Amino acid sequence: MSHNYPESLIPADDTARLRTLHQFQIVNTTPELIFDNYTAWAAQLFNVPIALISLVDADYVWFKSRTGGPEVNGLVRNESMCSEAILTGERVVTSDYKPESCSLIKPDVAQAIGLNFYAGAALIADDGARLGMLAVIGKEYREPIPEEIEVLVRLADLVTQTIALRYQYLAADQAAEWDDAQDALKLALDENSTLTRYLATRSQCIDLTDPEVAQLIARRLDGVGKVLRKRLQPASQRV
Repeated sequence: MSHNYPESLIPADDTARLRTLHQFQIVNTTPELIFDNYTAWAAQLFNVPIALISLVDADYVWFKSRTGGPEVNGLVRNESMCSEAILTGERVVTSDYKPESCSLIKPDVAQAIGLNFYAGAALIADDGARLGMLAVIGKEYREPIPEEIEVLVRLADLVTQTIALRYQYLAADQAAEWDDAQDALKLALDENSTLTRYLATRSQCIDLTDPEVAQLIARRLDGVGKVLRKRLQPASQRV
């Protein structure tokens, strides 16, 4: 849990980071089912009650999607672990929400509902800007194993690509195409959730150290990535 944090929640490059974030036109927008599909799958994979996709704005951390937890749209920046997590150069940040491990935030909200585990992978745009986090959150602290970290990073990359795809279509006034893309992604993610439920029932949990399970999950991640890569291509290159 040892991370090299700066002395402020506002990084030196925050103006440029916020510019990139707002270019995607997704901050403080209404929920969209496709992002809920991602957080639902993440919660299943990590066997946690809460998963969320956050976007770290100037003063507020918006939850674009939230599975489980209190019905809130976000938190002020100094109360959300996600705002601290974007500051480190690491792809995945973990915390137990104790004050000594979250020196830049007030963990009162998390502690009030008994949270003791946070693992978040940064949503990183093509220019390197950290937009927010894909986080899995629970009541019992644990150290994620390397296999779990790899899956969380891959999921975060898929979420970031989905944000980019959303902007690509909506900026071009192609709402129908975005709807079609969401349908294709939703189908893949629904199938992934069905498989994950089966694996969890069979073994009581998702054991990513099991080569068979790891391979199955990797294939599912590859499948979602394939859908995204195809649609992120210029129209002239799609087949």
